[in-house]
Amino acid sequence: MVISVLLILASGILYFKRPRQNLTGAPPYGQNENDIPPLTPWQRLQQNWQRPDGPPRVGLQVGHLNSSELPEELKRLRNNGGATAGGYTEVEVNQIIATKIGEVLNKQGIEVDILPATVPPNYWADVFIAIHADGSTDTGTSGFKIASPWRDLTNKADQLVQQLESAYQEKTKLKIDPNITRNMRGYYAFSWWRYNHAIHPMTTAAIVETGFLTNWSDRQMLTQNPDLPAEALGQGIVSFLKAEEII
Repeated sequence: MVISVLLILASGILYFKRPRQNLTGAPPYGQNENDIPPLTPWQRLQQNWQRPDGPPRVGLQVGHLNSSELPEELKRLRNNGGATAGGYTEVEVNQIIATKIGEVLNKQGIEVDILPATVPPNYWADVFIAIHADGSTDTGTSGFKIASPWRDLTNKADQLVQQLESAYQEKTKLKIDPNITRNMRGYYAFSWWRYNHAIHPMTTAAIVETGFLTNWSDRQMLTQNPDLPAEALGQGIVSFLKAEEII
Protein backbone atom coordinates (compact mmCIF):
# COMPACT_ATOMS: atom_id res chain seq x y z
CA MET A 1 0.00 0.00 0.00
CA VAL A 2 2.80 2.42 0.95
CA ILE A 3 4.73 1.50 -2.19
CA SER A 4 1.66 2.14 -4.37
CA VAL A 5 1.12 5.56 -2.85
CA LEU A 6 4.78 6.49 -3.33
CA LEU A 7 4.68 5.41 -6.97
CA ILE A 8 1.65 7.57 -7.65
CA LEU A 9 3.21 10.57 -5.97
CA ALA A 10 6.52 10.09 -7.77
CA SER A 11 4.96 9.78 -11.19
CA GLY A 12 3.34 13.22 -11.05
CA ILE A 13 0.70 11.89 -13.42
CA LEU A 14 -2.48 12.60 -11.52
CA TYR A 15 -3.67 15.03 -8.92
CA PHE A 16 -6.66 17.31 -8.52
CA LYS A 17 -7.37 20.62 -6.87
CA ARG A 18 -11.07 19.81 -6.78
CA PRO A 19 -12.97 17.09 -4.88
CA ARG A 20 -12.33 13.54 -6.07
CA GLN A 21 -15.99 12.91 -6.83
CA ASN A 22 -15.97 15.62 -9.52
CA LEU A 23 -14.41 13.85 -12.49
CA THR A 24 -15.29 16.36 -15.18
CA GLY A 25 -13.44 19.49 -16.23
CA ALA A 26 -16.66 21.49 -16.18
CA PRO A 27 -17.37 23.34 -12.93
CA PRO A 28 -19.62 21.43 -10.51
CA TYR A 29 -23.11 22.38 -9.46
CA GLY A 30 -24.66 21.98 -12.90
CA GLN A 31 -28.46 21.97 -12.80
CA ASN A 32 -30.57 18.93 -13.55
CA GLU A 33 -33.10 19.27 -16.33
CA ASN A 34 -35.90 19.10 -13.77
CA ASP A 35 -34.41 22.10 -11.93
CA ILE A 36 -35.14 24.43 -14.83
CA PRO A 37 -38.29 26.52 -14.27
CA PRO A 38 -41.00 26.77 -16.95
CA LEU A 39 -40.59 29.47 -19.58
CA THR A 40 -42.14 32.82 -18.74
CA PRO A 41 -44.22 34.67 -21.37
CA TRP A 42 -41.27 37.04 -21.91
CA GLN A 43 -38.92 34.12 -22.49
CA ARG A 44 -41.31 32.61 -25.01
CA LEU A 45 -41.25 35.88 -26.93
CA GLN A 46 -37.48 35.50 -27.26
CA GLN A 47 -38.10 32.80 -29.85
CA ASN A 48 -39.27 35.54 -32.23
CA TRP A 49 -35.98 37.36 -31.69
CA GLN A 50 -34.08 38.58 -34.77
CA ARG A 51 -30.32 38.37 -35.10
CA PRO A 52 -28.71 41.85 -35.02
CA ASP A 53 -26.89 43.07 -38.11
CA GLY A 54 -23.14 42.58 -38.19
CA PRO A 55 -20.43 40.05 -38.92
CA PRO A 56 -20.55 36.55 -37.47
CA ARG A 57 -19.53 36.47 -33.83
CA VAL A 58 -18.21 33.61 -31.72
CA GLY A 59 -17.51 33.56 -27.99
CA LEU A 60 -14.83 31.13 -26.79
CA GLN A 61 -14.78 30.68 -23.04
CA VAL A 62 -11.53 29.50 -21.45
CA GLY A 63 -12.79 27.11 -18.80
CA HIS A 64 -11.75 28.13 -15.25
CA LEU A 65 -9.77 31.19 -16.39
CA ASN A 66 -9.67 33.77 -13.58
CA SER A 67 -12.24 31.75 -11.65
CA SER A 68 -11.22 33.56 -8.46
CA GLU A 69 -12.79 36.69 -9.99
CA LEU A 70 -16.22 35.17 -10.54
CA PRO A 71 -19.07 37.41 -9.29
CA GLU A 72 -20.91 36.95 -6.03
CA GLU A 73 -23.72 34.95 -7.63
CA LEU A 74 -21.12 32.35 -8.68
CA LYS A 75 -18.85 32.52 -5.66
CA ARG A 76 -19.06 28.78 -4.99
CA LEU A 77 -17.13 28.20 -8.24
CA ARG A 78 -14.24 30.49 -7.29
CA ASN A 79 -12.03 27.71 -5.95
CA ASN A 80 -12.58 25.37 -8.88
CA GLY A 81 -9.35 25.46 -10.87
CA GLY A 82 -10.00 22.41 -13.04
CA ALA A 83 -7.87 19.33 -13.64
CA THR A 84 -4.09 19.16 -13.38
CA ALA A 85 -1.88 16.35 -14.63
CA GLY A 86 1.63 15.74 -15.93
CA GLY A 87 2.74 19.23 -14.92
CA TYR A 88 -0.06 20.93 -16.89
CA THR A 89 -3.10 22.81 -15.66
CA GLU A 90 -6.43 22.67 -17.40
CA VAL A 91 -6.59 26.46 -17.61
CA GLU A 92 -3.39 26.78 -19.64
CA VAL A 93 -4.48 24.00 -22.00
CA ASN A 94 -7.92 25.57 -22.44
CA GLN A 95 -6.43 29.00 -23.11
CA ILE A 96 -3.98 27.81 -25.75
CA ILE A 97 -6.67 25.89 -27.61
CA ALA A 98 -9.18 28.76 -27.41
CA THR A 99 -6.59 31.22 -28.73
CA LYS A 100 -5.77 28.94 -31.64
CA ILE A 101 -9.47 28.43 -32.46
CA GLY A 102 -9.76 32.21 -32.54
CA GLU A 103 -6.96 32.40 -35.10
CA VAL A 104 -8.74 29.85 -37.29
CA LEU A 105 -12.01 31.77 -37.12
CA ASN A 106 -10.44 35.20 -37.67
CA LYS A 107 -9.16 33.97 -41.04
CA GLN A 108 -12.79 33.38 -42.00
CA GLY A 109 -13.76 36.95 -41.10
CA ILE A 110 -15.43 35.88 -37.87
CA GLU A 111 -15.23 38.15 -34.84
CA VAL A 112 -14.06 36.27 -31.77
CA ASP A 113 -14.32 37.04 -28.06
CA ILE A 114 -11.98 35.10 -25.77
CA LEU A 115 -13.84 35.00 -22.46
CA PRO A 116 -12.76 34.02 -18.93
CA ALA A 117 -14.85 32.04 -16.46
CA THR A 118 -16.99 35.15 -15.91
CA VAL A 119 -19.37 35.58 -18.83
CA PRO A 120 -20.52 39.18 -19.47
CA PRO A 121 -24.16 39.64 -18.46
CA ASN A 122 -26.60 38.57 -21.17
CA TYR A 123 -23.72 37.81 -23.54
CA TRP A 124 -24.79 37.24 -27.14
CA ALA A 125 -22.93 35.64 -30.03
CA ASP A 126 -23.89 33.46 -32.96
CA VAL A 127 -22.00 30.65 -31.22
CA PHE A 128 -20.68 30.26 -27.68
CA ILE A 129 -18.27 27.42 -26.90
CA ALA A 130 -17.00 26.64 -23.40
CA ILE A 131 -13.58 24.99 -23.70
CA HIS A 132 -12.60 22.46 -21.02
CA ALA A 133 -10.31 19.47 -20.57
CA ASP A 134 -11.51 16.46 -18.66
CA GLY A 135 -10.01 14.60 -15.72
CA SER A 136 -10.41 11.21 -14.07
CA THR A 137 -8.84 9.23 -11.27
CA ASP A 138 -8.58 6.42 -13.84
CA THR A 139 -5.66 7.45 -16.07
CA GLY A 140 -6.78 4.93 -18.69
CA THR A 141 -9.97 6.88 -19.39
CA SER A 142 -9.73 8.66 -22.75
CA GLY A 143 -11.93 10.51 -25.21
CA PHE A 144 -13.82 13.75 -25.78
CA LYS A 145 -17.39 14.83 -25.30
CA ILE A 146 -19.52 17.74 -26.39
CA ALA A 147 -22.90 18.73 -24.95
CA SER A 148 -25.68 21.22 -25.58
CA PRO A 149 -27.68 22.98 -22.83
CA TRP A 150 -30.79 21.43 -21.31
CA ARG A 151 -32.73 24.43 -22.56
CA ASP A 152 -31.99 25.80 -26.02
CA LEU A 153 -34.39 28.43 -27.32
CA THR A 154 -32.43 28.68 -30.58
CA ASN A 155 -33.22 25.04 -31.43
CA LYS A 156 -29.80 24.89 -33.06
CA ALA A 157 -27.49 23.63 -30.32
CA ASP A 158 -27.87 19.96 -31.28
CA GLN A 159 -26.85 20.78 -34.86
CA LEU A 160 -23.84 22.66 -33.52
CA VAL A 161 -22.84 19.67 -31.39
CA GLN A 162 -23.14 17.36 -34.40
CA GLN A 163 -20.86 19.56 -36.50
CA LEU A 164 -18.32 19.83 -33.70
CA GLU A 165 -18.35 16.10 -32.95
CA SER A 166 -17.94 15.14 -36.59
CA ALA A 167 -14.99 17.46 -37.16
CA TYR A 168 -13.33 16.64 -33.85
CA GLN A 169 -13.52 12.88 -34.21
CA GLU A 170 -12.31 13.00 -37.80
CA LYS A 171 -9.29 15.18 -37.06
CA THR A 172 -8.21 13.99 -33.62
CA LYS A 173 -9.20 10.30 -33.98
CA LEU A 174 -10.33 10.36 -30.34
CA LYS A 175 -13.37 8.32 -29.42
CA ILE A 176 -16.52 9.98 -28.12
CA ASP A 177 -16.98 9.59 -24.38
CA PRO A 178 -20.75 9.08 -23.90
CA ASN A 179 -20.72 10.11 -20.23
CA ILE A 180 -22.38 13.52 -20.56
CA THR A 181 -22.98 14.93 -17.08
CA ARG A 182 -25.42 17.42 -15.63
CA ASN A 183 -22.36 19.61 -14.98
CA MET A 184 -22.11 19.95 -18.75
CA ARG A 185 -25.75 20.27 -19.83
CA GLY A 186 -26.57 22.36 -16.76
CA TYR A 187 -23.39 24.45 -17.10
CA TYR A 188 -23.67 27.77 -15.29
CA ALA A 189 -22.91 29.89 -18.37
CA PHE A 190 -25.98 28.39 -20.08
CA SER A 191 -28.29 29.24 -17.17
CA TRP A 192 -29.64 32.59 -18.35
CA TRP A 193 -32.82 32.09 -16.30
CA ARG A 194 -30.76 31.86 -13.11
CA TYR A 195 -27.65 34.03 -13.43
CA ASN A 196 -26.94 37.52 -14.76
CA HIS A 197 -23.50 36.37 -15.88
CA ALA A 198 -24.69 33.93 -18.51
CA ILE A 199 -25.31 33.84 -22.23
CA HIS A 200 -28.28 35.48 -23.93
CA PRO A 201 -31.09 32.92 -24.45
CA MET A 202 -30.68 33.25 -28.22
CA THR A 203 -27.01 32.31 -28.23
CA THR A 204 -26.40 28.84 -29.67
CA ALA A 205 -24.05 27.13 -27.22
CA ALA A 206 -22.08 23.99 -26.47
CA ILE A 207 -19.50 22.85 -23.95
CA VAL A 208 -16.50 20.80 -25.08
CA GLU A 209 -14.33 18.45 -23.05
CA THR A 210 -11.39 18.27 -25.48
CA GLY A 211 -9.86 15.12 -23.96
CA PHE A 212 -8.64 13.74 -20.64
CA LEU A 213 -5.71 15.69 -19.29
CA THR A 214 -5.15 12.76 -16.94
CA ASN A 215 -4.64 10.33 -19.84
CA TRP A 216 -1.12 10.29 -21.30
CA SER A 217 -2.20 9.95 -24.93
CA ASP A 218 -4.93 12.60 -24.74
CA ARG A 219 -2.57 14.92 -22.87
CA GLN A 220 0.13 14.55 -25.52
CA MET A 221 -2.29 15.75 -28.18
CA LEU A 222 -3.69 18.59 -26.09
CA THR A 223 -0.31 19.91 -24.97
CA GLN A 224 2.07 18.98 -27.79
CA ASN A 225 -0.25 19.43 -30.77
CA PRO A 226 -2.95 21.92 -29.72
CA ASP A 227 -3.40 23.02 -33.34
CA LEU A 228 -5.17 19.72 -33.98
CA PRO A 229 -8.10 20.15 -31.54
CA ALA A 230 -8.23 23.87 -32.35
CA GLU A 231 -8.51 23.29 -36.09
CA ALA A 232 -11.14 20.61 -35.52
CA LEU A 233 -13.32 22.84 -33.36
CA GLY A 234 -12.78 25.79 -35.67
CA GLN A 235 -13.87 23.66 -38.62
CA GLY A 236 -16.97 22.52 -36.78
CA ILE A 237 -17.94 26.10 -35.91
CA VAL A 238 -17.41 27.29 -39.49
CA SER A 239 -19.48 24.39 -40.84
CA PHE A 240 -22.32 25.31 -38.49
CA LEU A 241 -22.22 29.01 -39.42
CA LYS A 242 -22.21 28.15 -43.12
CA ALA A 243 -25.17 25.81 -42.70
CA GLU A 244 -27.01 28.63 -40.95
CA GLU A 245 -25.99 31.00 -43.79
CA ILE A 246 -24.36 33.34 -41.31
CA ILE A 247 -21.13 33.24 -43.35
